[in-house]
Amino acid sequence: MNPEIARHLWELLWQDYSIRVSYARTYAQMITHAGGTVANDHIAFRSLRMVVDSPQGKVNLGIGYLGQLAEALGYEAVGEYFFPETHLYARHYRHPQQEEFGLPKLFISELIVDELPKKIAQLIHQTVSGVNLLIFSAIFDTFNQDTERLAKELHRIFTCPWQPPRRSLLEEVNTVTQYGAWVLLHGYAVNHFTGYVNQQNTPEYPDIETTSRGLANLGVPMKAEIEGDIACGLRQTATQAVTEVVTVLEDTTDVEIQVPWTYAYYEIAQRYMVEVEPGQQVLFDAFLGRNAQQLFEMTRLKMS
Repeated sequence: MNPEIARHLWELLWQDYSIRVSYARTYAQMITHAGGTVANDHIAFRSLRMVVDSPQGKVNLGIGYLGQLAEALGYEAVGEYFFPETHLYARHYRHPQQEEFGLPKLFISELIVDELPKKIAQLIHQTVSGVNLLIFSAIFDTFNQDTERLAKELHRIFTCPWQPPRRSLLEEVNTVTQYGAWVLLHGYAVNHFTGYVNQQNTPEYPDIETTSRGLANLGVPMKAEIEGDIACGLRQTATQAVTEVVTVLEDTTDVEIQVPWTYAYYEIAQRYMVEVEPGQQVLFDAFLGRNAQQLFEMTRLKMS
């Protein structure tokens, strides 16, 4: 598979995301103004592990769907992560030509819906039952010779493929799983992009501390802590999540109304050399489950 397709697709998603997440634009402007380079370590997506009926037959809305797309783009699954307390599972994907084409890693997670309380699982099923997924294999077959057009068609996947949830349903799901409520609202939209400190190439922001401090000085609300440590090979932090006005259904009339809800944060990450065997060090290229669990919480809605 031509890696240019993935590169075009991620650029389109970055355009969408950076419009919605002003903190990402602030980061890009800050690094560019300092003569540095804006590079992306990874893109994160969320999903629901559940099988539902659709016009295309029975479909899995989780990694079974997005993972297949990643593999169709030439990515390979290289790591998996378990979060039993929050009923989440994740895989990360790496493109074999990552360095050559500047392709980000992908971190795709899913909520294991069948592990939730029965009522919450039923509410989620109720919301997504009308799903109409785009079949990306048909998109590849139709536009395979036109890289830019193919990327534009695949771009349509990263939206919400079901109707808006009812407001009370959303709030009830949110009391048990803020991740699940987020996916009901935002579907397959990008959860976050990640500024890659290692490739910033500017003495003004040589590490994650100075980068985080620089953003805070520009008025960007930052996570209080930096997760991870040098010995583990990865340190990550993030902005707070932006709040958007989203569409839900009014409970009694099913009329569309607008309410505020969290969308996404912007992450920054710095990677370090780790010893893989005596005398041999490599740059850590995976993820730390403990870090990821903390970052999942960044989209929790602060209910009044």
